[in-house]
Amino acid sequence: MFLLDASLAQSIVDRAMQILRTNVNVMDERGLIIASGEPARIGTRHEGALLVLAQGRAVEIDAAVASRLHDTRPGINLPLRAEGRVVGVVGLSGAPEAIRQHAELVRMAAETMLEQARLMQVLARDERLREELVLQLIGAAPARPASDDWIREWARRLQVDLAVPRVVLLVDIDAPALAADAMLAEQQRLQRLLAALEPGLLSAPVSLRELAVLLPVLPGEGEASRLRARVEDLRARIATQGAVPRLALGGVFAGTEGLVRSWQSARATLRAGRRRQPEGAVHCYADLTLAVLLAGLAEGWRADELQRPLQRLAAHDRDGQLRRTLVAWFAHDMKTAPSAAALHVHRNTLDYRLRRIGELTGLDLARLDDCLLLFIGLELVEDA
Repeated sequence: MFLLDASLAQSIVDRAMQILRTNVNVMDERGLIIASGEPARIGTRHEGALLVLAQGRAVEIDAAVASRLHDTRPGINLPLRAEGRVVGVVGLSGAPEAIRQHAELVRMAAETMLEQARLMQVLARDERLREELVLQLIGAAPARPASDDWIREWARRLQVDLAVPRVVLLVDIDAPALAADAMLAEQQRLQRLLAALEPGLLSAPVSLRELAVLLPVLPGEGEASRLRARVEDLRARIATQGAVPRLALGGVFAGTEGLVRSWQSARATLRAGRRRQPEGAVHCYADLTLAVLLAGLAEGWRADELQRPLQRLAAHDRDGQLRRTLVAWFAHDMKTAPSAAALHVHRNTLDYRLRRIGELTGLDLARLDDCLLLFIGLELVEDA
């Protein structure tokens, strides 16, 4: 329900008094003056407004009538309508015959301002509802999750087609030096910018520095490379507006829980991307799938067991040479020639170091299972 507040009422007064050489008052539904060209009158009851509210029509008060009413001056008072009902009264002070030609124009201008304000309230309300819908869809809403039927009805009222496949894009404002108010302002600017660049995009703040964006998957974009190219293009366009956030693209998942998984994968991708590609601006789940999935093993007794071979290695590898060798070997798909080149050593030296690693860890690097133990252990160290 639309309510006339003091700020909007004062705007009506100020605009009218820029043109008219008479005092203007605006009263609320109780007949109280909430805005006036004479600030001392604010908060007092206006007898003429009470008559307008009771009769639902304009009321003219001449000097004779004013003398019989309490603290009332001659003038014309007109009802202000919004949403088909009277929400307040606008009053012009002066002899009715002198101001009658202006009174209706003031009322029309005031109601135009009311309608604009009402539409802005509706837009703001719908935007808040869209944000809440996004949080419900990704499973990040602070309130109790809504039922599937209610979410579908909610989306229908907001004209959001849930049948459109979407993927979560996490927008991270990578600026820890910003104060909280500056961070909030930048987040709101980014949200407006994204809406302008991609009309119909759904987004919602999930923290002071993060936005969850539901990016529609266009026909033919099922391949990760095409989605990645689209996100990189989006960031390039954002950058032209002076914004340089870090973006993390989640996975595309089907089913009712698809967006929940996409959101979870986007957050995990952001964490993995920060560690592995600290200078990177766009991180994709498709590129970091293994690191994201292995991150779930980083705690508990499983993590301890996976770290045990590397702990044995570290006890005899004080300068870290053998560990660096192992990292390079895995980075080059366990191929001797490129690994040796990356380490700037002869391949015989590489073979010797790998045998030494096997001896110290008690593992056989010719067995896939043993290689996987070392590889996963290194992955967890990188993720820690």
